[in-house]
Amino acid sequence: MKLGFIGFGEAAFELSAGLKQQGEVDIVAYDAMWNDATFGPLIKERAEKAQVRLQKEPEAVLSETDVLVVAVPADKAYEVSVTLKPFLKQNCIYIDVSASNPTVKQKIHHNICGTGVKFVDAAMMGPLPVYKHKVPILASGSGTDAFIELLSPYGMDISKVSDKPGDASAVKLIRSIYMKGIAALLLEMLEAAHRYHVEELVIGSISETMDGKSFHETMNRLVTGTAIHAVRRAAELAGSIDMLESSNIDATMSKAAKDKLDLLSRFNLKEKFQGKTPSRWQDVIEALK
Repeated sequence: MKLGFIGFGEAAFELSAGLKQQGEVDIVAYDAMWNDATFGPLIKERAEKAQVRLQKEPEAVLSETDVLVVAVPADKAYEVSVTLKPFLKQNCIYIDVSASNPTVKQKIHHNICGTGVKFVDAAMMGPLPVYKHKVPILASGSGTDAFIELLSPYGMDISKVSDKPGDASAVKLIRSIYMKGIAALLLEMLEAAHRYHVEELVIGSISETMDGKSFHETMNRLVTGTAIHAVRRAAELAGSIDMLESSNIDATMSKAAKDKLDLLSRFNLKEKFQGKTPSRWQDVIEALK
């Protein structure tokens, strides 16, 4: 199999290195920074290490490959698709692994769909340095079935979401709301706990609350309970914010959480649910429409 990369940063390097260890695969790549004084040496070093042939022009990559992985920054993904369009081979599989949002993925699909190219919106769902080419990938778009058929034999872990471009990226970006948000929230909580020298007590108390149930059960309890008690919980957070600000600790996450609870309270969900905690988180989301 001949595989091409447009963009040879960390993602392309880790995927290439893993695939080369897995079996016989010819990989060629182009990166716009290949001759840059600062980044060029790293790109060339990675290419040599992963046994990837670097080309000086993107069209040289496209002329050699039938499976193309575009691994460029999200803000460049659509622009790159416009640049590549004149050189795309019919029946080529165009796999975009950028972190672009669903709308951009759909724009890329519409841009190239008249060329006879199959498009794949691919979202990588784990750390590439750990998993390399075996990183779990969610995929959607017209080329997804072919993508799975061609790359699964090389050990790639690809799951189909749908035939609609953008669906895979939607899963990744929605998941990031929690994963990135919770990390920021933890930092704020830990900074305060450390300032007041109560780390062990705070972490121990939260662990006791969170460790006893599955994520799904905990999520359901927190969402349904908050629907009824949004006003009280917002007031409690106001106290937390006062404490943080009096200690000169940034309260960005706590303020954002209070704003969300204040917004939630305007829906009068306690009244809608007659003071009774709903049984399912879906009931809460439906009530917000």
